[in-house]
Amino acid sequence: MDIDRERLREDIEANAAFGAVDAEDGRGRTLLTGSDADRRARERFVDRLGDAGLDVRVDAVGNIAGRWAPPECDPGAAPVAFGSHLDSVPRGGIFDGPLGTYAALEGVRAMQDAGVTPDRPVEVVSFTEEEGARFGIGTLGSSVAGGHRDAADALGLVDDEDVTLRERLDAIGFCGDDAITPGAWDAWVELHIEQGTRLTEAGAGVGVVEAITGITNCEVEIAGEADHAGSTPMYERTDALTAGAEFVLDVERAAEEVATDRESAVATVGQGTIEPNARNIVPGAVRYQLDLRDTDSETMDRLVDRCRSSLARLERTNGVDTGLDRYRTNPPTPMAERCLAAADNAAATRGTDAIRLHSAAVHDTANLAAATDVGLLFAPSVDGASHSPREWTDWDDCAAAAGVLAETVRALAE
Repeated sequence: MDIDRERLREDIEANAAFGAVDAEDGRGRTLLTGSDADRRARERFVDRLGDAGLDVRVDAVGNIAGRWAPPECDPGAAPVAFGSHLDSVPRGGIFDGPLGTYAALEGVRAMQDAGVTPDRPVEVVSFTEEEGARFGIGTLGSSVAGGHRDAADALGLVDDEDVTLRERLDAIGFCGDDAITPGAWDAWVELHIEQGTRLTEAGAGVGVVEAITGITNCEVEIAGEADHAGSTPMYERTDALTAGAEFVLDVERAAEEVATDRESAVATVGQGTIEPNARNIVPGAVRYQLDLRDTDSETMDRLVDRCRSSLARLERTNGVDTGLDRYRTNPPTPMAERCLAAADNAAATRGTDAIRLHSAAVHDTANLAAATDVGLLFAPSVDGASHSPREWTDWDDCAAAAGVLAETVRALAE
């Protein structure tokens, strides 16, 4: 079963033309859900599915699936599905999403060319709004398909121009009425670029992901007392910002300590506000948004506990009032053992060096794990660049990873 490297490259490069942007270094694109670039990318993808003899469906939120059910398979058997997404962040790269989507299609074509006849149908899928760049919610299409969000609610979401998702999809002809139901699939496998350097550092051609990180978000408030910056002596100040600075360093220190045992653990204080935010006023309050991640839920709890301990200390030593609201937690997502085993065996069969690793970013696969068995593969990223025109995966690496993907799905579809 041979992957046609040039055919895969042609598909990815043709897709890269939709929403292409000028870039001094690399190749960039901006493909937002419901844009003209999105329409053209979807239409080409549907055409390519049809060229390969797949029956195409489009659901209410624009998710696209192509079904291959050769005469020799059991058409009533639960299918194995694979794919990714086509949209991008503003000024993103050309591989994030399209590699996995077109590698899935290439996998079907490779099976067809080799005369491989799976026992069950195979589906190639592209999910809507994975990046969340237009409607502010990432992995939106797969969240609907996976049963985490109601389609009507998703269609009512409004973008920055006060246009709903339904209106955007209607305008480009991709608000369908078909069903795409991961709960009816036997398994799902996604190929994505790593967006890191672990594969290149290890000299591996593919990564077999064991788990997708969990994420917990917290809002922290530290309240002091706003005062005149000139007439308030240092010993009389209750400065919320200096206490906040200590808190940020405490979070960093806690994550570094936890990461000595849990490499996948990270903590980020990524957003903040100062009140009243004036040059000549001692800050009266600060608010921070926290992003804490790990593939182990207990570790995430430990990081939150360390944050609470830091705030309790600051109340004692700095005289501030504090609060922490853990307002969202997405648990880690382990991959199915049968998908892991199939991927390991596929890499060995293809002669592609593989390593086990975790995903530090969330992908559509995470939304499907409650509905079916899931697997996730990574292809190497040059310099780890992603969400940038500098994002790059060598074409030989694209083909090698696509080969492991195809072999994994072939095995699962037996």
